[in-house]
Amino acid sequence: MQTLESLRFHNTFARLPEGFHRPVDPDPVGRPYLVHFNPAAAGLIDLDPREARRPDFAEHFGGARLPAGAEPIAALYAGHQFGHYVPQLGDGRALLLGEVVNGRGERWDVQLKGGGRTPYSRDGDGRAVLRSSIREYLASEALHGLGIPTTRALCLVGTDDEVYREQIETGATLVRLAPSHVRFGSFEVHYHRGRFDALRVLADHVIGHHFPELEGEPDRYPRLLETVIERTAALIARWQLAGFAHGVMNTDNMSILGLTLDYGPYGFLDAYAPGFICNHSDHWGRYAFDRQPAIGLWNLGCLAQAFLPLIDADAPEAAAERARALLEAYQPAFYRHYGNGMQAKLGLRELRREDAELSAGLLRLMAAAGADYTLTFRELSEVRGSDTDRHPKVRDRFADRAAFDAWLAGYRARLRAEAVGDSARRAAMEAVNPLYVLRNHLAQHAIERARTGDFAEIDRLMEVLADPWTGRPGLEAYAAPPPAGAPQVVVSCSS
Repeated sequence: MQTLESLRFHNTFARLPEGFHRPVDPDPVGRPYLVHFNPAAAGLIDLDPREARRPDFAEHFGGARLPAGAEPIAALYAGHQFGHYVPQLGDGRALLLGEVVNGRGERWDVQLKGGGRTPYSRDGDGRAVLRSSIREYLASEALHGLGIPTTRALCLVGTDDEVYREQIETGATLVRLAPSHVRFGSFEVHYHRGRFDALRVLADHVIGHHFPELEGEPDRYPRLLETVIERTAALIARWQLAGFAHGVMNTDNMSILGLTLDYGPYGFLDAYAPGFICNHSDHWGRYAFDRQPAIGLWNLGCLAQAFLPLIDADAPEAAAERARALLEAYQPAFYRHYGNGMQAKLGLRELRREDAELSAGLLRLMAAAGADYTLTFRELSEVRGSDTDRHPKVRDRFADRAAFDAWLAGYRARLRAEAVGDSARRAAMEAVNPLYVLRNHLAQHAIERARTGDFAEIDRLMEVLADPWTGRPGLEAYAAPPPAGAPQVVVSCSS
């Protein structure tokens, strides 16, 4: 196990030419204190959890000190925000402290969010608030618990310094881990500036560290794009299956590795509504829940455009044709991942032609009834294949009982066709249909407690969300939808 002084930094991204990043030291927050530490994430970089007990631990991740070997930089990127290209974005409040290589040879970026202004802050203050930092801290670990690719959260450091967003709030810094923070927008900025040599440097960097099987291959760049397309399709299928809405699917928030990146106004579905908009700032519903798959393809089209000089710089038309052919694989990949996942959520092992309508019919009934997305699938696992239990618990989630009964009869017939025992099927369904998800009201409760200096709810949620599949006595409130009459939690791009 490593101490803060003995972490093994290999800062290869900092070795890239100046046009990819700018060096910048963090601006320390005042009187930092540790809000929460994540031992599971610490294990990714071989950091001894006992290091979190050090009096100076919060100073290291509040910006006052740097771990030995860290070389902080702010990365340059651009991106399409709400469909419009913004020529320069970059890390406006995040600093890549460096890359740690663990004992297994895995490389992890260590990034400090909220460490002050950078050359890419524009008019921003470079700070983060406790509210949004808690939301990202919890969400990244919640998705990890669900098996969805994501950045990870190492620790959360608070400060009494005031930060203004929509109101005056206290500040915080978040330490985020990821194999890479390279985004679609990291490529877009060089393409739109005509820096095609830089595109090649960045692509070779990504290939060398994350796809070494492509190194030296003559078609490595289109194959890299092909891999990103597949990973993105798989990621968004997993979002849809879990009922997770990202909220801001700008291309600068899309990971080249297919990770969930940059949590802001996210939300898990409570009552199932296909057009659910979790972002109060998304006035036109561009990033509504049911539009996420299509936006994924749109974003990949922007990335594919940036890859054109890599695919064939001398024949633009041929490059465009190759890119279009690669993009055509997205929808089949998405539906393959989504279809397989929905089969598992319904407890079906074999794929049959009628199964797509079976799942679609259930979702239509859920939308009409406003049935809770997570609990409906969870309670569906209790349904027996026989007709002996005519009124299963899940039936109460549907006002139109006759319509649900008709669907249930077809579902039971489909279960009997596979001849799988009820107990085995229930165990399989509970392994893919979570009981606990990070509902907005749960995150908000943890935030409100934290504002009073009570961080116990963060700790409790981290424990619950680490194993979202297993029901435990005393945790019933963490599985429940928002209480009736509870005020709606409004989240926006400042969240």
